[in-house]
Amino acid sequence: MAQRDYYEVLGVAKTATADEIKKAYRKLAIQYHPDKNPGNKEAEEKFKEATEAYEVLIDDKKRSVYDQYGFDGVKNMGGGFDPSAFQGFEDIFGGGGGLSDLFESLFGGGSFGGFGGFGSSSRSSSRGSSGPARGANLRYDLQIDFIDAVYGKKIEIQYSRDEHCSECKGSGSVGGSGRKMCPDCKGTGQVRQNTGFFSIASTCRRCGGSGTIIENPCKKCGGSGLERKKQKIIITIPAGVEEGKRITIPKQGNAGSGGGDYGDLYVFIFIKPHHLFERHGNDLYCVIPISMTQAALGGEITVKSLNDKRLTVKIPAGTQHGDALKVRGEGVPAASGRTGDLYLKVIIKIPTRISSNGRKLLSEFSAMEGENTAPEMVPLSKL
Repeated sequence: MAQRDYYEVLGVAKTATADEIKKAYRKLAIQYHPDKNPGNKEAEEKFKEATEAYEVLIDDKKRSVYDQYGFDGVKNMGGGFDPSAFQGFEDIFGGGGGLSDLFESLFGGGSFGGFGGFGSSSRSSSRGSSGPARGANLRYDLQIDFIDAVYGKKIEIQYSRDEHCSECKGSGSVGGSGRKMCPDCKGTGQVRQNTGFFSIASTCRRCGGSGTIIENPCKKCGGSGLERKKQKIIITIPAGVEEGKRITIPKQGNAGSGGGDYGDLYVFIFIKPHHLFERHGNDLYCVIPISMTQAALGGEITVKSLNDKRLTVKIPAGTQHGDALKVRGEGVPAASGRTGDLYLKVIIKIPTRISSNGRKLLSEFSAMEGENTAPEMVPLSKL
């Protein structure tokens, strides 16, 4: 089959810029890479073809010769596919990791070698550490009562976490036998597999990338150095805590491998709604019913706060339905700043049954004050 024009291979015009050439090659490399098309010879050939075209067209000197003399001109100057062209591939795929990072995300880990410096980023070439590692942080979702969120409380919680093995003290080995070089990867932490004209390096399954294995594993933990246990702790819920607040408990997460330190425990707070009170910021709100005579004439009432404290509240004469009576300092305690207030939203209860004397008095009052028989509409926002 006749060799295709390099511009045709990449699908770009002869006037294409370097950025356009890089973008076109990037698309084809992702589409036809052999690791994404295992056993597909056609895809492998297209990958090689695109790579050869890119190697020529991205080089100004080679591109100029190719434009004038075609394939023969490039061959005469030692052109064609050159593995060293991959040493600067970071700028094709963006970022410091280069093409290897891209392929790691596409093909599930491992680094790529065989193209000079291609795939030799420090992250992929460095082996895992066999030394102590800090344990993972844990999350605990805690639902608390509304009153506990307002005034605070100490609460005991129970959860499971990884702790250092009581038998081997977290070392994973019997009697301090220690670790030895992994026979599969020879201490590199990686195994390399050749596939055609390139090779793939992946994390060694036997040692997990550490390069070493435990010579005599602990029978209790199987060499992990960890065992699962239930943990009980008492945490302090601060007064005024808000929904979704995260409380950090240091060193109460999972134990680290190799005897490493414990991670932290993150407790996320979720608050149960109250059947009477609502919270807005540091203020509390509730609804209080009063009679129409109390609203008209005013007076005093006794109500209970959230913590059952008895409060005496004055009702101003002429109080309207929906008005809010403020009780200063009876809201949510603030860690810093002023404690919130309690607001009593008034609803006026209209009697459904009235005695004959009551009806007579109301009729006299209506006749004396007069009634508005053609009221004007008001916006809903006024309710």
